[in-house]
Amino acid sequence: MNTAVAEKKPRLTTSAMIASIASEGQKVVAAPFGKALVELADNRPEIVGLTADLGKYTDMHLFAQAYPERFFQMGMAEQLLMAAAGGMAKEGLMPFATTYAVFGTRRAYDFIHQVIAEENLNVKMCCALPGLTTGYGPSHQATEDIAMMRGIPGLTIIDPCDALDIQQAVPQMATHNGPVYMRLLRGSVPMVLDEIEGYKFELGKAKMLREGADVLVISSGIMTMRALEVATDLAKDNVGVAVLHCPTIKPLDEASIIAAVRKQHRLVVVAENHSVIGGLGEAVSRMADAHISGLAVINSHHRLVGVLSSQDILAAEGTPDAAPESAAVVAPDAPASFI
Repeated sequence: MNTAVAEKKPRLTTSAMIASIASEGQKVVAAPFGKALVELADNRPEIVGLTADLGKYTDMHLFAQAYPERFFQMGMAEQLLMAAAGGMAKEGLMPFATTYAVFGTRRAYDFIHQVIAEENLNVKMCCALPGLTTGYGPSHQATEDIAMMRGIPGLTIIDPCDALDIQQAVPQMATHNGPVYMRLLRGSVPMVLDEIEGYKFELGKAKMLREGADVLVISSGIMTMRALEVATDLAKDNVGVAVLHCPTIKPLDEASIIAAVRKQHRLVVVAENHSVIGGLGEAVSRMADAHISGLAVINSHHRLVGVLSSQDILAAEGTPDAAPESAAVVAPDAPASFI
């Protein structure tokens, strides 16, 4: 596995596009998605690659270079991208379609729903710049993509943490028969989970990355990386933080989440790179409301559920652009829906 170290870069003070979420000196892997897809396609001739004029910015350019006869540049037309992918899947191909998450979900939603998901076609959608991983502002920040995609029947949703998650998710996406939506980290992607002994990505499974008696953080995507950093820092103050990583948002691994919450009385926090509406936090809340009595009540005898949203990432990073939704913590008289 070829890894590198993130280069020192000036802090961006404008809305210039952020190509990498890696911190200075952090171990990174270049284009893990593109490389994993090229390797997989060597033994899977039915795999084709499509993009909506964003090959270089979704790492699909590596597939285009390796298999030019199996690559299709659809131009700036996301509806066409998804419709064509659905048609190819009907003919027995396995399309991997890439674009930015905002364009793939907002502009092409009806085509994903009607053409792909309703017919359970074997299309793999890999969409970059999820949540607040770009400084372009709200026009490019997919802070509600998971909420939109969770409502589509039969669609599997993946929110990977790092390069390892992506490398291991790609072949499992191909093995899974049906449509998949994966939030894509591109460029120089941090490598974090290789330091967790025995960790492997498993589609549909949540994984406990570390235990802690005081706080349980249920997280997905890049917020798992942040949660691990926080856990390390709080350990210096003798605060034990457990981190439960949920790379598969749908279907959600309810059994693992319920077991982790019921294990002991501790603060429970949901951290996600997404609006507080319709994402992992709301999914956990709905599940908890059905299966875990008292989870949404704050007092000395019950647990607390909070949600860290995209707004919190902005506050932590000092970025002026604000997401549409703020963080929410359940108050004693608040409903468990986090709305």
